[in-house]
Amino acid sequence: MSGALDRTRLLAARYRAAQDRPYLATALFSLTVVESPHVATMGVDRRWRCHVSPAFVARTPVPQLAAVWIHEVAHLLRDHHGRADRLPAGATPDHLRINVAQDCEINDDLLADRLPLPADRVEPATYGLPAGLLFEQYLTLLPPEVRARSDCGCGAHGAERPWERDGAGGVSPAEAEAIRRDTARQILGRGDVPAGWRRWAGRTLEPRVDWRRQLSGAVREALAWAGGAVDYTYARPSRRSAALRGVVLPRLRRPVPRVAIVVDTSGSMGEPELAAALAEVAGVLRVVGVGGNRTTVLSCDAAVHVARAVYTVGEVRLSGGGGTDMRVGVAEALKYRPQVVIVLTDGLTPWPDTPPESARLIAALIGPAAPRPPDWITTVAVDGPVSGR
Repeated sequence: MSGALDRTRLLAARYRAAQDRPYLATALFSLTVVESPHVATMGVDRRWRCHVSPAFVARTPVPQLAAVWIHEVAHLLRDHHGRADRLPAGATPDHLRINVAQDCEINDDLLADRLPLPADRVEPATYGLPAGLLFEQYLTLLPPEVRARSDCGCGAHGAERPWERDGAGGVSPAEAEAIRRDTARQILGRGDVPAGWRRWAGRTLEPRVDWRRQLSGAVREALAWAGGAVDYTYARPSRRSAALRGVVLPRLRRPVPRVAIVVDTSGSMGEPELAAALAEVAGVLRVVGVGGNRTTVLSCDAAVHVARAVYTVGEVRLSGGGGTDMRVGVAEALKYRPQVVIVLTDGLTPWPDTPPESARLIAALIGPAAPRPPDWITTVAVDGPVSGR
């Protein structure tokens, strides 16, 4: 028997954490305590409820308990569960491995802040990794056999545990976002806050870009550039010909641009994000009058598998799942002589060395940690800024 939860000890630790780091006080006191025999230490769920092991509280000194309080609330402030939900399908091997990557993101900052974390904590140095990265980056760098030693709950890795489904109360998503932004403002208003927390606060409060509007603007600008070219045609003679007997004047024609969409279908791409971005591009093309055989969609990983003209998104056929090389897709797309090439990708790909002479290239980068392509490529971050560090 582990005995009853020593709430006095637990809440004294939270009070100490809030006293020592007052910029975290609002977030810390927003957590609801839930006594639980199912957790080994402490863990949080999406509703900001903190599930606590009585045995862990009994054996842990108050200074360490205060550090664990800060660790758990950091998962929620950094929106780890929301970011885990947005990971590409191929980047989610299991929730406990994600938990390790998230602990690496948090604990390097807490150790730099000289917090007395338990001796069995994980940090980037545990795996020979550099400090200061996002968990999405650590997830790709961790050794393949790594699994979590403890479970910080669905408020961290996003996978709901059975004991988290019961009970009421907690914090709504809207309230959680308000707490994050209030905490970020308090951090940026102080001069004694560690660099890791200041980086997080800056990202949290920076203006959010509506990626749909940004993508729409980029596509429209490229189409306007392509449509600016004019040519002469005798198919519809100029109306001025009537004034010149025996002379047929050509009419100026503004051609409708041809568009090629290269869809990255490598194993690291997630279907929901891909479908959303593809639907947005299709909507823009429809509004500006580009459709039918003017739009070619190419399905590409390290090779082009499908290339076809489509009238609607429903006609798109995606195939792949291997490695990634969008240079192959762009080169194939240019064979269709488009004026605009749009690449939907997570950015984990090599790019052409030089811009094509006859087309504008737009990269719609899907995912929170997508690397940037060369500067000459028009770039849109589909997921926008991450609530990271």
